[in-house]
Amino acid sequence: MKSIEEYVRSIPDFPEPGIIFRDVTSVLQDAEGLHMAVDLMQEKLKDVEFDVIVGPESRGFIFGVPIAYNMNKPFIPIRKKGKLPCETASITYELEYGTAEIEIHKDAVKKGQRVVVIDDLMATGGTNEAIVKLVEGLGGEVVKCVFLMELAGLGGRRRLSGYDVDSVIIYPGK
Repeated sequence: MKSIEEYVRSIPDFPEPGIIFRDVTSVLQDAEGLHMAVDLMQEKLKDVEFDVIVGPESRGFIFGVPIAYNMNKPFIPIRKKGKLPCETASITYELEYGTAEIEIHKDAVKKGQRVVVIDDLMATGGTNEAIVKLVEGLGGEVVKCVFLMELAGLGGRRRLSGYDVDSVIIYPGK
């Protein structure tokens, strides 16, 4: 049986020289790889008490929904600005070259709910930090953040200092 790392395609010098792009699509397009990824991420939650799972579009949806389904928990989408139809809370955050804005329905997380964040990748941690702020702004408590992959060389964990962060695969570089 292959390890989960063997399902991840590594593409050197993309999007620029010196970067190794870790491609999650190679995990998704293999039934065994996808099954293993969901199971390994879900395993990180076996002893965690929580009420809801949140995940950002689009890859947070891919992994968060089956985990929520398997664990009989609701899934709450975090979307790019302008994609949610009801009243939203939003946050703008810094990207490497510019800014982005994400939103959540204001009624999606109730005060005091224990929330797990699920996503495919933690790099610099900017998106993940913004998600945590959105959830906490609605009165939720982030009890764990789970990622399939982490690029440790980009220092994303520093932005989530004080939170329980776990990754299935940790790459030492960028």
